[in-house]
Amino acid sequence: MSPLPPEHRESVFSDLLSEAGHLEDRLMALDDVPLLLVYTHLTEDESFLREYAPHIKGAWAFEVEDVPELKRRLCKALVATFRDYADSGRPLPPAPAPDLLQRMCDASVGTKVPSEYMPMVLEELNFDRTDAKTVKWRQQPSPEVLENFMVVVIGAGYSGLAMAAKLKDAGIPFTVIEKNPDVGGTWFENTYPGVAVDTPNHFYSYSFRVKPDWEHYFATGDEIIDYIRTCYHEMGVADHMRFEEEVVSAVWDNDSALWHVTVRRKDGSQYRIDANAVVSATGLLNRPAIPDFPGMETFKGPIFHSARWDHSVDLAGKTVVQVGTGASGMQLGPKVAEVAGKLTIFQRSPHWARYNPLLYAQVSDAVKWGLANVPYYNKWYRFQLLWATSDLVLPTLKKDPDWPEHETSLNAANKAIREQLVEHIRKQLNGDEELIAKVIPKFPPYGKRMLRDSNWYSALTRDNVELVAGTVERITESGVVDRDGVEHPADVIILATGFKAQAPLFPMEVIGTNGSIRDHWGEDNPRAHLGITVPEFPNFFILYGPGTNGGHGGSAVYNSECQVRYTMQALREIIERGGGAVDVRKEPFEAYQKLVDDEHARLVWTHPGVNNWYRNKAGRVVTNSPWPLSKYRNLTAEFDPSEYDITPAPSSAEAGETA
Repeated sequence: MSPLPPEHRESVFSDLLSEAGHLEDRLMALDDVPLLLVYTHLTEDESFLREYAPHIKGAWAFEVEDVPELKRRLCKALVATFRDYADSGRPLPPAPAPDLLQRMCDASVGTKVPSEYMPMVLEELNFDRTDAKTVKWRQQPSPEVLENFMVVVIGAGYSGLAMAAKLKDAGIPFTVIEKNPDVGGTWFENTYPGVAVDTPNHFYSYSFRVKPDWEHYFATGDEIIDYIRTCYHEMGVADHMRFEEEVVSAVWDNDSALWHVTVRRKDGSQYRIDANAVVSATGLLNRPAIPDFPGMETFKGPIFHSARWDHSVDLAGKTVVQVGTGASGMQLGPKVAEVAGKLTIFQRSPHWARYNPLLYAQVSDAVKWGLANVPYYNKWYRFQLLWATSDLVLPTLKKDPDWPEHETSLNAANKAIREQLVEHIRKQLNGDEELIAKVIPKFPPYGKRMLRDSNWYSALTRDNVELVAGTVERITESGVVDRDGVEHPADVIILATGFKAQAPLFPMEVIGTNGSIRDHWGEDNPRAHLGITVPEFPNFFILYGPGTNGGHGGSAVYNSECQVRYTMQALREIIERGGGAVDVRKEPFEAYQKLVDDEHARLVWTHPGVNNWYRNKAGRVVTNSPWPLSKYRNLTAEFDPSEYDITPAPSSAEAGETA
């Protein structure tokens, strides 16, 4: 990871010009649009912006027409601009003026970007290098006040480490409890063949720790965990970590305004931490969902969940049954098919999967160089990915009540997506009508999580692969029986059956001022204000909580950073008031739940023809955010004390640890 981004280096232009005659050719090897935006940003000259506009059909690099003569002129102009900056010694410019920023964003993605997006763009790209998501003290607390305040963070994945970094920056004492022996969360636990991120990693990464040298556009699991570990070491929070320990319970003590957090060590012994605040960063995809198929205990061979991959099991030449075709199943299935003697895949219901030519592409050395050395190139590159992978698709997921084909699509744009997906499937399956009928969903695109085609469809055409449409009836000593009573032999069974996403915080016991959180949520109806706070659970904050999953796209890391900032503002409110508690009031809580439910009623995830892990048994969407990223950013940008009951600290309250 580059220790210093280009815009932070005083010698950036002289460094670039040291390339001499090679600089123009180096620029030619980079993507057109980020270069175009760099030039426009540095010069405020919009002439190239206007020339390029007709050639930009979308936000992905492969949606820009090849215009070599125009690009060569742009690169020559950029070299001249770099030389002018070097000769004049003037600093890099601040963010573009609002009108220019709007025109740059619109031209760069081939469509109108809503104006409400601009605060998010400025914040995410951080042109002034101040990290707008960092919460500053309004009244600096005394060292004594900070020393007597303690935060417990549960989990050391992306969200937990972001929280740790911001707590450290603010000087707030904290301890991170992590059940695994290392950082990474779900990326530490999921090590199955083919595991990778399906959001471009140049966006699926911290805005405050940009990495210019990713090997792939969609990083493998190894790349992601290496990035997380590097960030962890750079953050300097190792002294706050407790690995291979697990939070058993958190009980609120109203008299002391403290959480009594019981932690279990690896050896089974327990101890207690008294904390002023608790932040759960366990996420939604934390605990595997293990189906209870009849006869599972009788199976003689290895059987394991994809999130608990057994690397001691050699699949070469084996007869393997895979149950599940969701995100994990689609990634691991093609890899297993390459080595197994026979792979039988049980598909309860089909998923849609989009093709992206960059899915397995490696980032060239030229692009890595540009991201590391050309000022603002990495920022504008990140903006393109932000738009391409998030809110661009959201309008196509809204139901048109007058749309005549409502069973299979929602509106004209959604139908167009469906037709593209079907065309791709037919091409990949070589016209095999029986197989095509099995894999084309009857519901509209995005009704379930939209997946990436990780060579999934082509794998289904292999001679050693069989797709069984339907559920598992039972498991025997030697195989899996389908709903028609046919037994499929198995040496190994892989359960790609997802997670307990509708039961966040499981299996912890969290008890607030009026009972357990399970009493409030039931088995599968978690609710939280902005996805972060719950009434009658003071000073308890949830990252990647209920209703914050990006079902239409985006980056979970982005949403997490929004929630971390909000939580830090809440902690600031508590500390600057001298301690005590904040507890979200029921009125704003219920009002927000109604907004969420009303918006979901208009979206594809409540389509009557869809069963997905986003909804609970009653049909309520409990995992997904219905909002554009820009709206969720705006909703969480400022902690509003008027939405909370705020009580002062008892004079005797003191956080600490009990053996």
